[in-house]
Amino acid sequence: MKKFKRIRKLKDYRIHREGTEIIIVSFVILALLNFPFWYFMPQLFWLNTLVTFGSVVLFLLIVNFFRSPKRIFPGDVENVVVAPADGKVVVIEKVYEPDHFKDERIQISIFMSPLNVHANWYPVDGVITRAEHHKGKFHKAWLPKASTENERSLVVVKMEDGREILVRQVAGAMARRIVTYAAVGEECFIDQHMGFIKFGSRVDLYLPLDAEILVGLEQKTVGNETVIAKFK
Repeated sequence: MKKFKRIRKLKDYRIHREGTEIIIVSFVILALLNFPFWYFMPQLFWLNTLVTFGSVVLFLLIVNFFRSPKRIFPGDVENVVVAPADGKVVVIEKVYEPDHFKDERIQISIFMSPLNVHANWYPVDGVITRAEHHKGKFHKAWLPKASTENERSLVVVKMEDGREILVRQVAGAMARRIVTYAAVGEECFIDQHMGFIKFGSRVDLYLPLDAEILVGLEQKTVGNETVIAKFK
């Protein structure tokens, strides 16, 4: 396999492109909601102010959800697995992985609350060997059965040394759309967005058993910054 060349020049998205349409629609709806209060009932100043204040708070929460900070991993990317998402580590265990490897792997799951950045990054440099979407249920994202029963996307990345890493985006009780940019045969790199999950979710990593795990349960992670594991 050829040596991967990292892409260092990235476009700086202040708001993730997945949120553009939702933000515009939300602004229009909230503006239309506020207009009749101020136009037809200007005397109800405190009521109008309360409605407007609530609308502004709601709009800012929506904008905050789709924030997309520019991040460049500061270290050496060789033989490391970097966190694909902001959130909290809720699972670290050896499990049987039935979809691709069909053997035992180390599963590390990161739960993203609605307040976390919901962009997802590639955890390693490599070539995408598998990418697919599975329909499913919408259990709470932190439950173990969410990995196999919820709506989810599966991406497998083959590293330069031949190791394969499986990344699974899992929808939660609130999430209703998983976006995955991965395409089979494409090269992918740490620092690049792998996708986006809207409104509450988790990301699972399945690593080879020889991976040295560097995070603990309940530990907070920062996407494209926290080192999850290393290989010897």
